[in-house]
Amino acid sequence: MKLKTLGKDTSQVDITVVTEHGFWLFAAGKEYYLDFETYPWFKSASIAEIMNVNLLHGTALVWPDLDVDLELASLEHPENYPLVSQV
Repeated sequence: MKLKTLGKDTSQVDITVVTEHGFWLFAAGKEYYLDFETYPWFKSASIAEIMNVNLLHGTALVWPDLDVDLELASLEHPENYPLVSQV
C-alpha cells in the first residue's frame, strides 16, 4: 500500500504576532522580526496582506498581494544587504 501526500505543507511560514511596530515571522525553522521602519512596505498593509506569504524554494519569502519578495538570507545577515528601500 502506498501513501499519498495530501495537500501541501502549510506550516512553512507563519506570521505569529503583528503589532503597530512590526511583525514576527517563523520560516524555515527560525523566527524573524520585521520592523516597519526597516521594512516600510508592510507599514500600511492590512493584516490579511501580511499574512498572505509564501516560502519559495526554501529561500525566498513572497507577499503576492504586496509585490514584496525577500530572501531569508537578507533577514539572517542584513549587513550583507546594505540597500534600503526609499518608500
